[in-house]
Amino acid sequence: MTQRDMAGYLGVSTATIRNWRKEKPNLYKIIMQGFAFEEAIESAKENYEKLEALKEKVSKK
Repeated sequence: MTQRDMAGYLGVSTATIRNWRKEKPNLYKIIMQGFAFEEAIESAKENYEKLEALKEKVSKK
């Protein structure tokens, strides 16, 4: 996700994201961890769906 994407998701400007990075590093870190967590959850969902599809395919044989 780009800074532009993150800013849009949070409803702030990209300049705000850059300012947080410089002036409020703890806030920036928490926000980045939140986005990383969301991406990890999405990845886990996709992997689960692939495994379920594989399970069904193997079960049918």
